[in-house]
Amino acid sequence: MAARMDLDGRPIKPMTICMIGAGGFIGSHLCEKLMAETPHKVLALDVYNDKIKRLLEPDSLPWAGRIEFHRINIKHDSRLEGLVKMADLTINLAAICTPADYNTRPLDTIYSNFIDALPVVKYCSENSKRLIRFSTCEVYGKTIGSFLPKDSPLRKDPAYYVLKEDTSPCIFGSIEKQRWPYACAKQLIERLIYAEGAESGLDFTIVRPFNWIGPRMDFIPGIDGPSEGVPRVLACFSNNLLRREPLKLVDGGQSQRTFVYIKDAIEAVLLMIENPDRANGHIFNVGNPNNEVTVRQLAEMMTQVYTKVSGEPMLQSPSIDVSSKEFYGEGYDDSDKRIPDMTIINKQLGWNPKTSLWDLLESTLTYQYRTYAEAIKKSMAKPTAS
Repeated sequence: MAARMDLDGRPIKPMTICMIGAGGFIGSHLCEKLMAETPHKVLALDVYNDKIKRLLEPDSLPWAGRIEFHRINIKHDSRLEGLVKMADLTINLAAICTPADYNTRPLDTIYSNFIDALPVVKYCSENSKRLIRFSTCEVYGKTIGSFLPKDSPLRKDPAYYVLKEDTSPCIFGSIEKQRWPYACAKQLIERLIYAEGAESGLDFTIVRPFNWIGPRMDFIPGIDGPSEGVPRVLACFSNNLLRREPLKLVDGGQSQRTFVYIKDAIEAVLLMIENPDRANGHIFNVGNPNNEVTVRQLAEMMTQVYTKVSGEPMLQSPSIDVSSKEFYGEGYDDSDKRIPDMTIINKQLGWNPKTSLWDLLESTLTYQYRTYAEAIKKSMAKPTAS
């Protein structure tokens, strides 16, 4: 492998990375990238390894010996500190991050995203190890513009809705709105890490993902996840399409989101890993402001793309409206828009997303169809009467 150079023209030294949550959606793509394109070693920590099994096959792949899987639940495992000490860099991806869980499991959500993250920050700080912590765009909460009168022209002024790492406030709903424990816990761990950097010299980078989507995201209920489980919107809609059910639009699907392709986003993370002088001490939005749609528009696009990918005809009624209370339970709330300002990541790392929403949906739904269509047909087939 040719010597890799950082953005300032210096050779990149091979490093050992302790990756917590390596078996998840983001972790599996990041492990894949690190094995295929870098000389770095990965200590992959997770409870499950299904999504990285191919990377763990002994001896048969060019990166054999550079990735080790450690089956660990970081809530209660004494091995964690030792693994952090063995590494040059710790990347913490572990989190409960599905909106259906915020409402029904607010305690678990707070513990997962704040309490369980505390030892990781402590071990990195005490052992002078660098930390990349994955946060969320949800720390911004609602936009300032959402509080203006509906007919206010200021709602169209970017100053009132574009989200900036260093100036935008974090605006959450009231305490009984249990949509917000996730965002609040993530914000608090960000503040703790920032304080460790200021007071103890911790080298850190905080990543705020804006709806990263692509293959291997979440699960399909009843196939590789619980039948009653409710994954995030991409997997929810994929499940409906695969089962030929109408897509459920919560409160009419009026919320607006930007979506970025996982492979584009992983390029940004690799730049953070390999350019610590440019990334340390920064919080980075990682998203694609050009891929903004309402959830209703996303449903319409996914329906069109799936029809192309599968060859199956579109349903006569491809979507239905459901209330947030019916879908998520009491106390649900939501942000209105999530458009990332890209100034800081562009200036520090020169990163820009490349993939259009149509192209990323085509790639993802092709994967979903090839991976799940047959399994779903079998699960839906009724046994023949004897």
